[in-house]
Amino acid sequence: MQSIILAAESVTRTFPSGAGGGMTVTAIANLSLEVREGEFLCLLGASGCGKTTMINMFAGFIQPTSGRVLLRGEPITKIEPRCGMLFQSYALLPWKTVRGNVEFGLKMKGVGQRERRDIAQRFIEMVKLKGFEDYYPSELSGGMQQRVTLARILAADPEVLLMDEPFAALDAMTRQIMQEELLRLQEKSGKTIVFITHNIDEALVLADRIAILSARPGRIKTIIENDLPRPRHVEVQLTASYTELKARVWACVEDEVMKHMESSQLAAAG
Repeated sequence: MQSIILAAESVTRTFPSGAGGGMTVTAIANLSLEVREGEFLCLLGASGCGKTTMINMFAGFIQPTSGRVLLRGEPITKIEPRCGMLFQSYALLPWKTVRGNVEFGLKMKGVGQRERRDIAQRFIEMVKLKGFEDYYPSELSGGMQQRVTLARILAADPEVLLMDEPFAALDAMTRQIMQEELLRLQEKSGKTIVFITHNIDEALVLADRIAILSARPGRIKTIIENDLPRPRHVEVQLTASYTELKARVWACVEDEVMKHMESSQLAAAG
């Protein structure tokens, strides 16, 4: 049985509303979730349902207003280096080469030059960028830049990868390739991954489990086990089992999307 590596226990998180008067907005309310070690978990839900808030608490960037967020049973109370974060933006240093970007975190940790070069090269090759070591970010495509970012995080060897819609800015074909590459890398590394998306197809291709969040305030509406066989390629989307599972997920998501749209319209009218 897989052990629990990350957990949220009755977590609520509020933010100032921006309207003044001491009013607050509740992004997440009484949310509980367990993440199994070595699994690929997708957080799926409409915009504004608290997905990014939850993953930022797992990273230690923000703290819950109430409840607890735990890594291996210990509260996360500050930025947690054992959780590596991959954002939609590439966040590369434009004045450094591919090798320099991948080595950067290792250098900050005091790893010696020869060792960090060897480690960086291993992960550059793992993300299939051998031959591009001396290129700068501006010389790379969006998909290649995101591979550099992924190599940099993997080189730091976090226990958990937290990914906030990392492929959303990519074109459809590049996105498909990156999804397959990410699955290959996870299988090879055995890393635990928590991945945010609002794309049902992306969740079905990637996840072992799909945690569906309600419209704001975010709560876990349901968790669906994804039993589609691995390895998963684009062909899986043509199968009857894929279509059936997608319909099941959409049935859970549809009401929450409609609630989000209705609340947005009311806010605009008000």
